[in-house]
Amino acid sequence: MANQNVSRIFVVGATGAQGLPVVRGLVGDSSYAVLALTRDAGSARANALREMGDVDFHEGSFADEHVLRTGLRACDGAYINIDGFNAGEKTEMYWAIRCYEIALEEGIKFLVYGNLDYTLKKARYDSRFRTGHYDGKGRIGEWILMQNELNGDRMGSALFTTGPYMEMAFSARTPMTPTVEDGIVTWRVPLGDGAVAHVALEDCAYYARWLFDNAARANGMNLEVAIEQVKYADLAAAFERVTGNRAQYVDTPIDVYFDGPYKQVADRPAGYNADPNDKSTMSFRDNFSGFWNQWKHNIISRDYALLDEIHPQRIRTIDEWLQREDQRGRDAGIGGLWEKVQPAYLQKHSILKLGEDGGRGKL
Repeated sequence: MANQNVSRIFVVGATGAQGLPVVRGLVGDSSYAVLALTRDAGSARANALREMGDVDFHEGSFADEHVLRTGLRACDGAYINIDGFNAGEKTEMYWAIRCYEIALEEGIKFLVYGNLDYTLKKARYDSRFRTGHYDGKGRIGEWILMQNELNGDRMGSALFTTGPYMEMAFSARTPMTPTVEDGIVTWRVPLGDGAVAHVALEDCAYYARWLFDNAARANGMNLEVAIEQVKYADLAAAFERVTGNRAQYVDTPIDVYFDGPYKQVADRPAGYNADPNDKSTMSFRDNFSGFWNQWKHNIISRDYALLDEIHPQRIRTIDEWLQREDQRGRDAGIGGLWEKVQPAYLQKHSILKLGEDGGRGKL
């Protein structure tokens, strides 16, 4: 197997919600340098990366072979997390494959692929659970591990499989944005008695760094992460315990869900650069019906004992995450979680780069 010690990592998706903590985890102690791919090196998110130190920028798009080749050639490691809601399922799959192929050709020693669960396969190919932005990544993740069996002596690779960030349940323009109804924080989502394997962005910094630090063990691994399986009735109860403010979860039929705040986007493509006339393009309604079904029917699970071993200080419960996030906001002078779910705050803040782009981003 090739020497997998890397020093400079080409990061695709560096300015995204996951990319920011991943880069911080890599450069925080100057063990690694990062070359971050961005369409705009002067953006607010790029400036946040610049302030971390040991971060340079490569301007361009992941959907450009020359840009990928020159960026990968300048590095010896790669972290590839393509924005599926930018590209759409079909385009993401093509460019993810090309990222791997070019990385191998350009001499990358170790590649980490930002992955999501192959839900359709885990649901035994029942289309009620088809979720385009999950399945597109999941198919490529499996393909990368198959390639690793042939090419692992040239370039090691690993999957970093995440899921909905816990922060998304407290942010605007996400599938689980809360409302405040008569002074009660409310999540109206079609979850039934299911549970979501929510991920803490704070922990992503550690896990991504662990994969590069432990490349020999991580080679061929699919590291699937989460805090815990979060039921939204438990989320509401934990919110009340931590903040002292009332909260509730209202199980909502899927048709009512799409006839509410998401009505305007329900029939748009699930991928703002996807071709709406392409029969392979899923609508937001179809995509997120599968998304919520996978959690409602508990299709997705995690090996929490393995996560405890890899990250002994990881965030293990929703209460712990809420306490940290509430205190972090207070320390920063922007208020706790109660203040963050108020409409005036939500209007101006979204954890997702897609929310900031307003569905107008470019490939």
